[in-house]
Amino acid sequence: MTSFSKTYPNIAYWTESCGWIEIGYDEFSQSFMRVLDEGGTLWESEHKYASFDEALDELEAALQKIIDEFGG
Repeated sequence: MTSFSKTYPNIAYWTESCGWIEIGYDEFSQSFMRVLDEGGTLWESEHKYASFDEALDELEAALQKIIDEFGG
């Protein structure tokens, strides 16, 4: 069994050092997940996924791009 931070290093890094992630549905957004920092929303996911693992994989990839672009 692997730890979450080994499987999803960008998610772990983001939540420990840069900002936060919202997971779930609410009345304000059509997305399932959102990446935020003090400046606001940086990324929103699709509305629905076949599995939670698929959603986390997409979030991990999106955070890699954000960290590379903004320097985390």
